[in-house]
Amino acid sequence: MNSPVSIVSLDVDQARGRLTELTVIDVRTPGEYASGHLPGALNIPLDLLHRALSVLGDARPELLLVCASGNRSANACALLAEHGVPTATLTGGTNAWAERGHELHRPAGSTRADWSMERQVRFTAGAVVLTGLGLGLRHPAWRLLSAGVAGGLVFSALTDTCGMAALLSRLPHNRPRPADLDATLTALGKRVS
Repeated sequence: MNSPVSIVSLDVDQARGRLTELTVIDVRTPGEYASGHLPGALNIPLDLLHRALSVLGDARPELLLVCASGNRSANACALLAEHGVPTATLTGGTNAWAERGHELHRPAGSTRADWSMERQVRFTAGAVVLTGLGLGLRHPAWRLLSAGVAGGLVFSALTDTCGMAALLSRLPHNRPRPADLDATLTALGKRVS
């Protein structure tokens, strides 16, 4: 194991100015990645990052890790830093990139608009709350379903984790295919100097 390295944070302007000098790794789910990513970004979902450590350790130029808001990419940077891999994270993630009016790319052949994980969580939480309230009209005990989701959302905010996102990431449309990771690692390997 290598000695730990420091993690650098780049804001949108800094990252945009250095984009051609960086290897951009998007750690979101394949569905989120397909909904729009930084130009030239490669997709290695956070839960598969450990499988890419050997290739990422040799990657040049500098790695810029991105996600939707910057939280998952910061976690990914911490993991890579523990293994001696120098990285940077994009402050505010792809959300900040898009808010500044910069273009997001989509994979070739992507015909449908995939929902981001945040949007999937909001939809699912809202649907479960409405279901609990609707069924609560028949029997008051069903309102506990809505209360459970509300409690989960509060817990999620306090711990900066999201159990619902972890569950939703296991759905078929959010799961990466092994061939996708293999192709990404091959493309990343070609960038190694």
